[in-house]
Amino acid sequence: MSEAPAPAKKTKRPLWIAVVGLLLGAVALWGSSQLVWFAEFRDGGVRGTVLYTETGSQRAVALVPLALLALAGTAGLIATGGWPRRVLGVVLAVSGVAAVWIGVAGGSFGGLADGWPVAQLLGARGLAILGGILVTAGGLAAIKGAGRMPRLGAKYSAPGAKKKAAKDPETELWEALSEGEDPTATR
Repeated sequence: MSEAPAPAKKTKRPLWIAVVGLLLGAVALWGSSQLVWFAEFRDGGVRGTVLYTETGSQRAVALVPLALLALAGTAGLIATGGWPRRVLGVVLAVSGVAAVWIGVAGGSFGGLADGWPVAQLLGARGLAILGGILVTAGGLAAIKGAGRMPRLGAKYSAPGAKKKAAKDPETELWEALSEGEDPTATR
């Protein structure tokens, strides 16, 4: 009386959600590395007091490598399948958490002097946190949907690797016609 559950259909949606999340996370991390992360007034000798700034790539040197890891992880996510995709998802999720930690750690959000690039200081850390969250989400999506996501080159697998499902005889006749064969010929 009860019907057997239908096999899980492989959909491209979880793959593209993870890929877009990783790409946006990589862009956010790289953008954060280009903004000002540190500013202070220093004595410039003859010039007087000058504003000294450091960008994210100078102050938080792991931002660019994490962005490149997310970018490479995107290619790896598309190319792999099964347990290698899950392992890659774990690596990406951990690197996303590291990016969030970099964005949060060492940030002082009070007592900023006049003349400091406050918007860049807060925006840079916010972008790093957002990028870390996106990379973490992409990694977790890769872990969760690894079995349902399509794999690169899966449609070119050896014919013996695919199990043939029982088909309707009429459907087989129409497919034979589509392939240019005469379905009425004896085999």
